[in-house]
Amino acid sequence: MRIRTLPAAAALAAMIGSMALAAPSYADTDRSIPVWNVDDTVVDGLHQQIFLSDGYKNQIVVTDYSGRVVGTVTGLGRVAGLQLSPDGGTLYAAVYEAGKIVAIDTGTLQQTAEYPTGDRTAPVTLAYADGKLWFGYGDQWESGLGVVDLTAGTPTVTLDLAGAHDFSSPPALYADPHNPGTLLALDGNISSAPIVVYDVSSGTPRITASAEKGGSYADAELTPDGQDVVVAGPGPRVLTEYRLSDLSQVRTYPLPENPETLSIAPDGTVAATIPDTEDKGDTYVFTGGADGTPSVRNLSHAWMPGGGHSMSWSPDGGKLFVQTGSDTSTRLYRVDEPRKYAPVMTVNAPSTATRTKPLTVTGKLTAGVALPAGTPLKVTRTDLDSPDGKSLGTKTLGTGGTFSFTDAPPAGSKVTYTVTYAGDATHTSAAASDTVEVSRAKPGLSIDNDGKVYAYGKDVRFTAHLGSTYKNRTVEIWADPYGPDKPNKLVRSGTVDSHGNLSAVVDMKRDTKVTVKFAGDSHYQPRSASSTAGAEVKVSTSVSGHYKTEYTYGHTYYYFHKSEDPRFTTDMTYYRGRRQRLELEVYANGKWQSAGAQYFALGSDGVSRVQLTGTHDTGRRMRARSSYYNFSSGDNVNSTTHGAWKYFFFTS
Repeated sequence: MRIRTLPAAAALAAMIGSMALAAPSYADTDRSIPVWNVDDTVVDGLHQQIFLSDGYKNQIVVTDYSGRVVGTVTGLGRVAGLQLSPDGGTLYAAVYEAGKIVAIDTGTLQQTAEYPTGDRTAPVTLAYADGKLWFGYGDQWESGLGVVDLTAGTPTVTLDLAGAHDFSSPPALYADPHNPGTLLALDGNISSAPIVVYDVSSGTPRITASAEKGGSYADAELTPDGQDVVVAGPGPRVLTEYRLSDLSQVRTYPLPENPETLSIAPDGTVAATIPDTEDKGDTYVFTGGADGTPSVRNLSHAWMPGGGHSMSWSPDGGKLFVQTGSDTSTRLYRVDEPRKYAPVMTVNAPSTATRTKPLTVTGKLTAGVALPAGTPLKVTRTDLDSPDGKSLGTKTLGTGGTFSFTDAPPAGSKVTYTVTYAGDATHTSAAASDTVEVSRAKPGLSIDNDGKVYAYGKDVRFTAHLGSTYKNRTVEIWADPYGPDKPNKLVRSGTVDSHGNLSAVVDMKRDTKVTVKFAGDSHYQPRSASSTAGAEVKVSTSVSGHYKTEYTYGHTYYYFHKSEDPRFTTDMTYYRGRRQRLELEVYANGKWQSAGAQYFALGSDGVSRVQLTGTHDTGRRMRARSSYYNFSSGDNVNSTTHGAWKYFFFTS
C-alpha cells in the first residue's frame, strides 16, 4: 500500500444496492499518534511494528501494533516513501529534500547507510526487486526512474532508466518477489493515467506493456502472486484489477465513493477506504471477492476536508491497520478480525419510566450478511442496585434483525440496558446500550436555625432531619461562610439516628449557609436543603480623655472638661475594607435624639480611633456607640451588630 493525496473533489456516493453500510466501528485498538501528515507507511512483521513517514516534521514515527509509539527516526529532510527489505531487517527511506535514500536498521532504528541520488533529484517512491532498490524521483515532467544496486560491492546509483516513457511526476513503483524481474510504474498524476510494466531482470528496465487507462490513481497494490495489479480507479467508485502481462482488465470491486487507498492481504483479500462523506462506512473488506458483499466498518466517523486514510495488512494477513488523519490529528486503528462482517446494533429504551412499572426496549441488529431469526442476544441491566450489571437472560433476534423485550426496573435513577451479540464464524461481536431515567420519590430533608443570628464565635449546633428512604441513611452537612476567602467545607458526614437526625457544630464567626446533602438511593432521589444563620461581629469601645467617671441615671458616665476632646477607640472584628459607624445621641425633651453619625475605616488590626472635636455644650447628657451595619459598613459577611453605648457629660 502507498498513501496518496485525497482527490480534490470526491463525488458523493450513490448507494450500491447489495452493500450494507455499517455505522459503529469494530476496532481492537484506536489510538492517536503524533504524526502531522503520513506520507507513507509500512508494517514490519519481524518486530511487529509500523513505520510512518512524516515529511512535514522530517521524521519517521515507529509504533507497535496497538499504535503506541516505540521510537522515532529524526533529522530526515522531507522524508517520503518507505520500503522494507525482504528479510525485514532494513527500512529504506527516500529523503527527497536531501537527495538521498537512507537505510535504517529496523531493530535498533539506527541509520546504517545512505545512498546519494544526486543534486535536486528528490527521490520520492521506492520498490525492492531482485536485490535492487528502484526509486521514482524528480519534479513534474523532469521526473524519472532510478536504481540503487545493492548487490554490488559498493552500491551504485543509476538515473534516467525510464526508457521510452516520459513521466509527468515521480512514478509510484511496485514489485513482488513472486514475479521476479518485473517492476510496475504508475504515472498517476496525469489524466491519461499510464501504467508501465518493466522487465528489470537484466538490470536495465525494458518496457513490456503499457496502457493509458484514464483518470487518476489514488493507490495501487500488486496481487500476492505478483501477476496482477489492483488500482484505486481509474473510474469513480471502483477498484480495478489489471493483468500485468498485457494490462487487460480482470475484474472490478464496486465502492459507494471514490477510493482513497487499498491493501491486499497475502491470501488475496482486498481492502479499501473511501472518504465516507455520509458517515456510513469508510473501510471495505472484500472477504467474498469482488462479487461478494464487502464487510464495512466506520472507523474514523465523518470525513473532513484535508483528511484521508491509509491502510496496511500485517504480513501474516491477520490484522488490518488503518490510519486516518486530517490537518490536525492522526489516529491508528487496528482491526483484528477484518474478514468478518461487523454487525451494527441499535438499542432504544424510553427516555423516562416509572419505577417497578413495565417498559419495552427495542432494537435492531444488521450486518452485510444478515443474521438469522433466533440468533441469541444477552441482555444486562445496570442500575444503582446492580452497578456491575444484572443479567436479564437471553433474548432472540426476530425477523428483519429486530428484537424487543420488557422489564420492570426495580431501581430508579439512570438504568442502562445493554444488549450483546457474541459473534460467530463470519460475524464480529456487537453490543449497544441505551439509558432510561427511572423515577424516584422525593425524600423529606431539612436543617434548622434558618434566619437566626448568633454572637461572634458561638458554637452552634445545626441538626439535619432526613425522612423515609430505601437503603441510604447517610447525609453530609456543609458550612459555607460568607466571603470569597472562606471555602465551603464538609463539617460532618454520617448516618442519621433512629429519629432521622444528624447534628454538626459550626463556629459562627461569619454569616454561614449550612447545607445538608442526601445523595439518594435506588428508590429516593438526591436532595439538599439549606439554612442561613447570621453571626455578629465582635465589637468594643473604650473612652479616654475624661477626668472622672460616675454612676448616674442608671449608667456609668464619663466626665470631660469642655476644653477636652473625648477619644473613642473601637476594636472590631477585621475584614478587608470594613468600616465602623460611630453614632452620637443627646438627651433632650425626655428622649435620646440623634446628634450625628459617621463611618470610620478600621486599621488592619481592627482598631478605629476617633476624637470628638469642636465646641462642647456643658450640662447635657450624651452617648456614643460603634456599630457594624451589613453592607453599608463595606461588606456583607456578618450580621448587623451594635456595640454598647458609652455615656458622657461636658462640664465647665
